[in-house]
Parts: sequence; structure tokens; C-alpha cells
Amino acid sequence: MENKGLQAVITAALTAFTIYFNALAVPLFVLLIMMVIDYISGMSAAWREGMLNSKKGVDGIIKKVGYMGLVAVAMGVDYLIFSGFAAVNVSVGFNMFFGILVAVWLIINEMISILENLSGLGVPIPNFLTKAVKKLKITAETKGEKLTEESEDEENE
Repeated sequence: MENKGLQAVITAALTAFTIYFNALAVPLFVLLIMMVIDYISGMSAAWREGMLNSKKGVDGIIKKVGYMGLVAVAMGVDYLIFSGFAAVNVSVGFNMFFGILVAVWLIINEMISILENLSGLGVPIPNFLTKAVKKLKITAETKGEKLTEESEDEENE
């Protein structure tokens, strides 16, 4: 009997985990692709400028691992908010806002870096593309700031 109860708890936890990551699957996949492209284009630009060295490569990898840590922290914030509200029977209408927002923000940062690296390699970059990516970054930051300001205003009331 105990095994069935434990199996049910594990199954429920894995199901919740899968549902949560399902919504984050595409942003995380795109982030991973952008990180690989940024790393390769950055190392190529450093090689072209004669500045390629192993320290620079390791620093880049450590930075990318840090990005994944940042997404994990944002996912933790989502979990705490969602489970905290659920504990008091309040529906917040979302359960993964910060995880997705941070992943998208990092994707945009990677795109900006890729454009800079490609420019350093001599690839012509259309000005409208650079402007569009930078506008996306500002929009993502504004939306995140607006949400946190709204929650601060509610706390102060």
C-alpha cells in the first residue's frame, strides 16, 4: 500500500514538473541555441582580432552556465509565488511568468551579442534589425518592471 501512495505522489510531482517545463521548453531551447551561436560567433570574433585564448573561452562558458542559474532562480520565484497564493486559495492566473520573462530577456541579450560579434566579423548588419532587437529588450524590461511595481504598490496600500 505504501508503494502506491509514494508512486502517486511521485507521479503527481513529475506531472506538475512536466507541465511547468512544457511552457518553458521552447524559450529554454531557443536560449540554448542562442547561447551556442553567441559562443561560436564570440570565439570567432576573438580569433579574428587575435585575442582568442582559453581564459576567454572558459569565461564565456561560465557566463552561459550563470544564465541557466538565473533562469532557475526566476523559476523558483514563480514557484514560490504560485504555491504561496495556492496555499491561501488565491488564483493568480499565471504560474511561470518570471521564468519565461528571464529566458526571453536572456535570449534578447544573446541576440544583441550575436549581432555585435557578427559585426566584428565584418558581416553587414541591417540597422532595423539591431533597433528591433534593442526595442524587444526595452519592452521585456518594461513589462517586468511594471509587474514588480504593481506588486509593490499593492503591498504599500
